Amino acid sequence: MALRPIDLGLVLAYLAGITWLGARFRKEQRTLADYFLGGRRLPWWALALSVVSAETSVLTIISTPGIAYRSNFAFLQLVLGYLVARVVVSFVLIPRYFRGQLFTAYQFVERRFGRGLKLFTAALFLITRALAEGVRVFAISIVVQVIFRTGVLTAVAVIVALTLFYTFEGGLAGVIWTDVVQLTIYVAGTAIALVVALHALPGGWRQVQEVAELAGGKLRVFDFRFNLHEPYLFWSGLIGGTFLTSASHGTDQLIVQRLLAARNVRQSQAALLSSGVVILGQFALFLLVGAVLFAYYGQFPPATSFTRPDQVFPTFVVTRLPAGLAGLLAAAILAAGMANLSAALNALASSSVVDFYRPIMDRTGDEGHSLIVSRAFTLMWGAVLIAIALGAAHFHQSVLELALTIASVPYGSMLGIFLLGALTQRTTPAGALMGAVSALLALAAVILWTPVAWTWYVPIGTTVTFAVGYAASLFTGRTGSEH
Repeated sequence: MALRPIDLGLVLAYLAGITWLGARFRKEQRTLADYFLGGRRLPWWALALSVVSAETSVLTIISTPGIAYRSNFAFLQLVLGYLVARVVVSFVLIPRYFRGQLFTAYQFVERRFGRGLKLFTAALFLITRALAEGVRVFAISIVVQVIFRTGVLTAVAVIVALTLFYTFEGGLAGVIWTDVVQLTIYVAGTAIALVVALHALPGGWRQVQEVAELAGGKLRVFDFRFNLHEPYLFWSGLIGGTFLTSASHGTDQLIVQRLLAARNVRQSQAALLSSGVVILGQFALFLLVGAVLFAYYGQFPPATSFTRPDQVFPTFVVTRLPAGLAGLLAAAILAAGMANLSAALNALASSSVVDFYRPIMDRTGDEGHSLIVSRAFTLMWGAVLIAIALGAAHFHQSVLELALTIASVPYGSMLGIFLLGALTQRTTPAGALMGAVSALLALAAVILWTPVAWTWYVPIGTTVTFAVGYAASLFTGRTGSEH
């Protein structure tokens, strides 16, 4: 094993403690609203931290430093779009989600366009979230492999099994409160690692600045050049980030589920808007870690060269931190991964039950039966994510960029449908579906035959869906309406 006994003890204590904390909420799970929405009793600040925890995950901790280690701070231009999108979602979509007792975002689509389009958007979510989350599970396994020197299969199975247990038992309430604890752990732990790395450099922060300048401006944030093939330029970041986060926070059940768990519209908006302040600080922190480690490993080269940038920060944690701190940081990275995984498992199960199982196979509405089925779907999705994670091990690009690319393909169609439902009255179900399918085909052509960067996928998909969907509706007769 790579860690010292005291560090392993801290990691094991964390794993046991967080599993116990999440599972202890089982007694509060009596209805679907309890299991999937925490009984709509959760405070806005806890939901805000949970949104951040779900959004950043383990990929933020291990891949974002890797991006800065490999290039510069240009990724922050994408984060600016994340902030703009929060305003859009807060005032365009959230008020509509609270008109009625919704469990999933896709019930809004059903009210506006009917069951067929709801099933289409919910299926897109299930496929996209499973693929992206499988990549995230692989990212967690990278950390577990470094800590315990295990194979990929063992690492994936252990982390999924532990997370499954408390998600299965505690429902969304267990997920939210473990998110709050886990976010606190991984932010504090990363900040400590940053201080340790800076202290180890003879020249401190000045040395980091000098190395960054010699490397071609590693601390540079803004790049106002314009082209369609580089993802981290100002306009591609701002526009792409706005559309990407409008889709992820406005149409993806992973985030929308948290917003629906708020007590009312104002608390839901407060949770989403305040999460933007935290997310900006987090990304800046993790990019700064990458730049500092670039200077650190320039002076103290690793024993083995890094084969991928995702390995830089986990390797520093395990090999260079003093006893005790290494265990704390390893637990922090695992905390981020487990927080995001538990959120995804609960979101996948909620959409499976509410959007598919209950309307199609169980019309009795028996809450006890629905709770049993919900837990069964949680277990099923755990097995699916393990399989996807094992497949993701064969890719060699940054796992963060891989996950964002996967999500960007269908997000445009989903956001386009939601905007058609929220902003227009004349759009028909057939028109919206034509727009969504046209966007998927257009993006397939863009990906296969052009060098356009992934940050433009959601803007392109949304624009095509909205334009084609609205135009087609003018020729397909009856308009869509809430019913």
